[in-house]
Amino acid sequence: MLLLHLSDVDENRWANAYREALGDYPVVRRGDDFDPADIEYIFVWKPKPDAFDGLTGLKAVLSLGAGVDALLKHPNLPDAPIVRFVDDQLSQQMTDYVVAHVTMHHRRFTRFAADQKARAWRQFYPPISSETNVGIMGLGVLGQDAARRLSALDFTVRGWSRSPKSIEGVACFSGPEQFDDFLSETDILVDLLPLTPDTTGILNMDTFRKLRRGVLEDGPVIINAARGGHQREADIVAALTDGTLGAASLDVFEVEPLPQDSPLWALDNCFITPHIAAISNPKTGVRYFSQVVNDQRAGKPLINVVDRDRGY
Repeated sequence: MLLLHLSDVDENRWANAYREALGDYPVVRRGDDFDPADIEYIFVWKPKPDAFDGLTGLKAVLSLGAGVDALLKHPNLPDAPIVRFVDDQLSQQMTDYVVAHVTMHHRRFTRFAADQKARAWRQFYPPISSETNVGIMGLGVLGQDAARRLSALDFTVRGWSRSPKSIEGVACFSGPEQFDDFLSETDILVDLLPLTPDTTGILNMDTFRKLRRGVLEDGPVIINAARGGHQREADIVAALTDGTLGAASLDVFEVEPLPQDSPLWALDNCFITPHIAAISNPKTGVRYFSQVVNDQRAGKPLINVVDRDRGY
C-alpha cells in the first residue's frame, strides 16, 4: 500500500494519478481508513510530525523534492531507504532558470534597467560569453545539466563539488582545499548544492570577496537556486550595497515567504523569484515513483537512494 502525505500540494490530484498508474496496488491519503502497518511506501512533501506513526512495514520513503535536507531533519524519520526525485523535466526547468539568469547578468541587465529608469542612452558592451567564467557549486544531476548547456553557449564553465568529478569541457574542482581556487576565477557563481552541515551558510561575505573582479564591470554575481540555508542574507545585502557583488538572483531564502521587511526587496541589483526555479509535476513524478515501486516489488533494487551520512 502507498500512502500520500503531502503538505501545500494538491494531494487528491497526486492520489488519482497514482491510482491510475499503479492499478490494483492500493493508494491511500491521510484521513482515509487504512491500517498503518499495511503501508509499504510513503510519498511525502513537508511531512507533519505524525507522518510516520505506526508505519512498521515501511519499505521506502519517496520524496517529492529533489532536495531532502528538510526531510532528514524530521524527528520521527524511520530507518527506511529514502528515494529522491530525479527527473529530466525537473533538470530542464532548473537549467532553464540558471541559463536565463546567467545570460541576463552576463548582458548586464541591471545596468540597462537602471538606464531605462533614468531615460539615459548609455551604450555599453559586455564581454563575450567565452570571456565570462561561470562557476557552478554542486555537480550532481542538476549541476551537470546546467554545465553542459552553459558550455554549449560558449561560457567558460567551472564546477566545484564535494568529491572529484570529470565533465567534458568543465574545469572541475573538489573539496575545501580547492574551493578558493575555484572562486578566484569565477565571475558568475551558481549555487546548486545540496544543503548539508558543510554547505550551510556557504554564500557569505568571505566567499563573495574571493570571486574574480574585473571582467564584469559592476562586480561578480551570485545565483542561488538551491537552498535558502546556503545564504547569509545580511551578507548578501551588504555585498550588493558596497560593490562586493554587482548583482544577485535569489530563488530561495532563509525564511520563506521572504518577509516583507527584508531589505532584499528594495535592492535594484537583486532579482527575487518565489522558489519556482524547478517544480515537480504529477505526470513525471507519478511515472518515476510508480516505476520505483513496481521495480522493487519485482525484486529490483531501489534507485537514487539518499546517503544519509552525506545528506543527499
